[in-house]
Amino acid sequence: MKTETAALAILRYGELVLKGKNRHRFEKTVYEQVKRALRPFTSIAYEREFGRIVLHLNGAPYEEALVPLQRIFGLASISPAVAVPLELSRIEEAAAAMMQELEPAPRTFKVTVRRVNKRFPHDSQAMNRILGGAVLRAMPSLGVNVHAPDAELKVELREQGAWLYVRTDSGAGGFPYGSNGKGMLMLSGGIDSPVAGYLAMRQGLRIEAVHFHSYPYTSEKSQQKVRDLAGRLAGFSGSVRLHMVPFTEVQTRIHAAYADNLLITLLRRAMYRITEKLAEASGAGAIVTGESLGQVASQTLPSLDAIGRAVELPILRPLICMEKKDIIRIAESIDTFELSILPYEDCCTLFLPPSPSTNPNLNVLRRIESNMPWLDEAIADAAERTESVWIETDHAVKDRFAAFF
Repeated sequence: MKTETAALAILRYGELVLKGKNRHRFEKTVYEQVKRALRPFTSIAYEREFGRIVLHLNGAPYEEALVPLQRIFGLASISPAVAVPLELSRIEEAAAAMMQELEPAPRTFKVTVRRVNKRFPHDSQAMNRILGGAVLRAMPSLGVNVHAPDAELKVELREQGAWLYVRTDSGAGGFPYGSNGKGMLMLSGGIDSPVAGYLAMRQGLRIEAVHFHSYPYTSEKSQQKVRDLAGRLAGFSGSVRLHMVPFTEVQTRIHAAYADNLLITLLRRAMYRITEKLAEASGAGAIVTGESLGQVASQTLPSLDAIGRAVELPILRPLICMEKKDIIRIAESIDTFELSILPYEDCCTLFLPPSPSTNPNLNVLRRIESNMPWLDEAIADAAERTESVWIETDHAVKDRFAAFF
């Protein structure tokens, strides 16, 4: 089948099918996001079916429509399809033609029929045999392989006609963006935190990003790098609100008061507390981080526990048990990896102690903080002086996503 002439696109939902009584609300959210994402394609007509969305393309190019569709969370897969009347001869003809148009030509195939319309006279197994025979008559050199075919022709027999398709493109999966609340993503310039943000977004969490900079110790280039990373994430949501926290005073004063092996833990606790204040102001219900168990000294189990106890909000760590190679693979797939490895410093690289603690004692940390009577005020001041900006994706995608929310 030539996808540019596909009559339909069949969109299937992802994990939201598991949501029981909330399923209708989630499906409606995805449906509205699909319509908004495809606004430039004025010829497309929309139809909701149980467990899927059907697009009547009416001449709209499938490949172009696929680009924004693959960025919509809640869609598991998309297929270009043709529709024919519910007549056996027409279905056989379409099945043979579709297989003949495949490039490269397959050596083996199978047919899978789903009979939604139970009034159709032939059941699914009979139709598998009938359509398989039609394909073999048209392509006698083709072999049958029901376990691992080169091509699988899928046919749905529905009330309004038969849908046929071979190709299935992956969707973003997950839950509709924003359907599971809001979280504050602690966004550094590294590889991990953008991936954590993406995974949280995929699970339906609307995110606002928080970045800590220590100007003039860190450069404007490092801040622009973070804005660019936020822009990559905005490609999946239309826009992301980025909070730029001036961390210099807090960081230098903590370093001046304590420069030993617990410094990193103390700084992370301060970051968490600032993020929590921003979350309260934004109505966010969680903090999202790119921490991965055991990756660095501040990410051992005792360190994570000691740092997390600085706040009351739940902390979501999507990468906690992932290997670095898997994190990098996702970073490459969402186009953040090359940005993340640009060699610009961030505040986390400043004032590193030679041997940071991997087993901090919470009582000791609290005692050290109690000897910093200015700390609460400095944290509140940093949150107050935070600059917030909406980051949007590149213009082409922005046009399709701007009206998401």
